[in-house]
Amino acid sequence: MSQTPYKEVDVQGEKSSDVIWHNASVSASDRIKQNGHKPAVLWFTGLSGSGKSTVANAVDKMLHDLNCKTYVLDGDNVRHGLNGDLSFSDEDRIENIRRIGEVSKLFVDAGLIVSTAFISPFLKDREMVRTQLTKGQFIEVFIDTPIAVCEQRDPKGLYKKARAGEIKNFTGIDSSYDVPLTPEVHVKTAEKDIKACAEQVVEYLTANHYI
Repeated sequence: MSQTPYKEVDVQGEKSSDVIWHNASVSASDRIKQNGHKPAVLWFTGLSGSGKSTVANAVDKMLHDLNCKTYVLDGDNVRHGLNGDLSFSDEDRIENIRRIGEVSKLFVDAGLIVSTAFISPFLKDREMVRTQLTKGQFIEVFIDTPIAVCEQRDPKGLYKKARAGEIKNFTGIDSSYDVPLTPEVHVKTAEKDIKACAEQVVEYLTANHYI
């Protein structure tokens, strides 16, 4: 089998003309047939403490119990490795989401339903990820929790530190959050328990024939 040429990206960050996409022998339809469901990105977005990771993991467990092939990309977990070199400046937040978008595309290409639990505060960055996927593969799940409730929960003590000036560029305090305009799923964790919130997401997948 012949191999396509490969060259490192140059120092200016321009993509080399020698980097050519390799088409796999197993098609997307082959993976859908084997898995028994369509691949998609469940993009959980919301303030810190809103319940993104908790709901994402509850959804993941429900899907796993339905024999779906899944994975969860959690914001904190990814920053331990892949994005460990990034800060929380606006510039690095943008790069954080760009990388996650690329990783999510790979999971979708593998045929999985991948849940991403990131604040992802900027609308343009979330839309950028959406445009990189096939129509219907990006499902925005807005975990809509009032900041007052998030601060009451404050599981990591981050709001307290942000209010004290110990943390800079904290979303909702001194860094903005762009509220989703038309999310596919709008979840209000202050009004429902975790099980009901997760069921709302799974019901969307069922009603729209992903599973």
